Amino acid sequence: QVQVVESGGGLVQAGGSLRLSCAASGTIVSISRMGWYRQAPGKQRELVAYITSAGNINYNDSVKGRFTISRTGAENTLYLQMNSLKPEDTAVYSCNVVMRFLYRSTISPGDCWGQGTQVTVSS
Repeated sequence: QVQVVESGGGLVQAGGSLRLSCAASGTIVSISRMGWYRQAPGKQRELVAYITSAGNINYNDSVKGRFTISRTGAENTLYLQMNSLKPEDTAVYSCNVVMRFLYRSTISPGDCWGQGTQVTVSS
């Protein structure tokens, strides 16, 4: 079994900062990619940023220069440092882990989502 748990959301004024964390645990054999996605009310979920096991990073153009994604490999923990927040960053932020995991003696590919954490930026 694999679990993904996010934390660090909250309410902040425009221009402020927040740091999100995502911890993946369980029978994980390897992780190929970890990423942050967000979904605002009435909108489709969109990619915020991801980082691969090779260290390749991709950002949504709307967050470039303001958000920084990082990962600690040993603990399978992902972070998102969000600076200069804007009201349009308000959304539920979710962590996604693409991995290989062990289940009933079989290693299988898959991905797992966290429950999401609310980020609200007031103007």
